[in-house]
Amino acid sequence: MYSIGDKIVYPMHGACIIDGVEEKEILGEKEEYYILRFPFGKMRVMIPVKNVEEIGIRSIVGEDDVDKVISILSGDETKMPTNWNRRYRYNMDKIRTGDIFQVADVVRNLMIRDRDKGLSTAERKLLTNAKRILVSEIALSKDAEEEDIIELVDRITLEESV
Repeated sequence: MYSIGDKIVYPMHGACIIDGVEEKEILGEKEEYYILRFPFGKMRVMIPVKNVEEIGIRSIVGEDDVDKVISILSGDETKMPTNWNRRYRYNMDKIRTGDIFQVADVVRNLMIRDRDKGLSTAERKLLTNAKRILVSEIALSKDAEEEDIIELVDRITLEESV
């Protein structure tokens, strides 16, 4: 059970803060819901408390894990399928895990591929989404501005891979 003020990750959406817990009656059934606020994008979402594990909600990573993410971002591109459609599904599956290290791997690989060979429109959207998810978690973890983390990710990924 999480508490108001906890910083969590909602897979496929990014990091957010629990703003409240409310009981709502929907279709005749009363349930408790977490009210989530996404600080970057100003979106608010309600999720049933009972579905937290099923959805894959987890606490944001700590400082040590952020260092590991930065290490992943500065690494070399790893092997991915050559067919863009298979590569897209492969990367989407990694993002769906909600694991920040898998998301960092996707961001690094797609940024390097974009620089070297370019990306399809679908892969470019995937990169944008993965980067947003990654940046939101690092920014909340480090209590930093979103723009600063975007610059950090770009600098680390593109400079280190040259």
